[in-house]
Amino acid sequence: MADARIGTRALMALLGDWRGSSAGPSYLALFDRIRLLVLDGRIPTDTRLPAERDLAGALGVSRTMVSAAYRELRDAGYTTSLRGSGSVTRLPGRAPVTGQEAPGDFIDFAKATSASYPGLFAATQSAMERYAVELGGTGIDPFGSMMLREAVADRYTARGLPTSVDQVMITIGAQHAIFLLARTLMARGDRAVVELPSYPHAYEALRMAGARLVPVAVAAAESGQEPDGLHGWDAAGLSQAFARTSPALAYLMPDFHNPTGESMPAELRTRVLHDAARQGSLVIADETTAEMDIDRPGDYLPFAAYGDRSTADSAILVGSVGKTVWAGLRVGWIRATPAIIRKLAAQRFAGDLGTPVLEQLVVAELLRDFDPVIRLRSEQLRTGRDELERLLALHVPEWKVPRVNGGLAVWANLGAPLSSQLALAARSHGLLITAGPRFGIDGAFERFLRIPIGYGNPELVRGVEALAAAWRTVTTGPVAPSDLIADVV
Repeated sequence: MADARIGTRALMALLGDWRGSSAGPSYLALFDRIRLLVLDGRIPTDTRLPAERDLAGALGVSRTMVSAAYRELRDAGYTTSLRGSGSVTRLPGRAPVTGQEAPGDFIDFAKATSASYPGLFAATQSAMERYAVELGGTGIDPFGSMMLREAVADRYTARGLPTSVDQVMITIGAQHAIFLLARTLMARGDRAVVELPSYPHAYEALRMAGARLVPVAVAAAESGQEPDGLHGWDAAGLSQAFARTSPALAYLMPDFHNPTGESMPAELRTRVLHDAARQGSLVIADETTAEMDIDRPGDYLPFAAYGDRSTADSAILVGSVGKTVWAGLRVGWIRATPAIIRKLAAQRFAGDLGTPVLEQLVVAELLRDFDPVIRLRSEQLRTGRDELERLLALHVPEWKVPRVNGGLAVWANLGAPLSSQLALAARSHGLLITAGPRFGIDGAFERFLRIPIGYGNPELVRGVEALAAAWRTVTTGPVAPSDLIADVV
């Protein structure tokens, strides 16, 4: 029996314009879109789909057509039929996850990451000397290594935000920090203000904690979608969201926002903290990319530094080394008031017993002299951004590509609602990329595509060439049925 199900209305919202520009049979177009929703994670595996009759009635099509689409999903391995459970989603064989693991030598543009920092191995060797000393302890500490907490506090202080050790907790990456905060600080049914678009796994963590999401728009500066000129943020809508809903939490990415790449102006940061404090709300500022600067004008402080004595405590900062050093180094942190840190520690043992000791020692070693890491990343991202802009202008000049001054991706405007079709077609050309709606709620952002800038040549060239070939496929004719199952193992 499937543990989860998706209702007809919820599936309708995710399907959007599922027919798109396809000239092929309707049942293949429906199969096509549901398949992508499963591959994208917008419909989790082991989820029961609506009954054929219900979906046909909602779509205004024949039950025969829906039956044919469900049959294609089942034959291709994307659903299984269980007695009493209808059609339940699954992934066929072993789903492609990364470019190295996927069959057919896929290039993986679905993840906005960079190669590991060249000095990581040397830092690991240095940390091993301290590791021998640590072996005499239990290795279990919900707050984290004192050495690393001191290093994180010193880094914040050096960046302009005085921080003490009792304000820092070490976590198993930033995602773990977000989930722990949501689980500890929210009750089921509480409202949470979020940006739209945003990091999809943050949406998931908040929803798992029972949050009711209150979206506020963010748009890339050159996309033609700016709500009020404040670097893409709908500032008025953000203030109204706090005043109208009194949220328990807000989850924001003020620096090099994912996926738009925008940075929140200083005056808006101050206003957000004031609005939150007035409503008794807390603001989680995800700063995992805050130091991924290429050429951003002006100086930016950590988000909490924009508050005064009455508002600064409303800010909870989340950071990690997943973007700056290596995604495989699963170490992050939370900066908050000592009272919140103690509350998190009291709740943490229900989910984990602390962050691995060796990884903490490695990060502490790197944070002792972190500026070279940041300088190298800035140079790499500048090269990647400039090359990506050149390649996109050459191969798909009709797209609107905003110039980002930091972060790990651009949020390209395709000019047509074809993002999901493009993501599917790209797989047939050896490229994994995430459709724009993955970063939204209820199927929005079909006109947009997040493209990472952290890849170097020749992988970047190959990826853009595959993307351009897929674009020609979706704009000049339907995807052939044989191409739609090209990644099935």
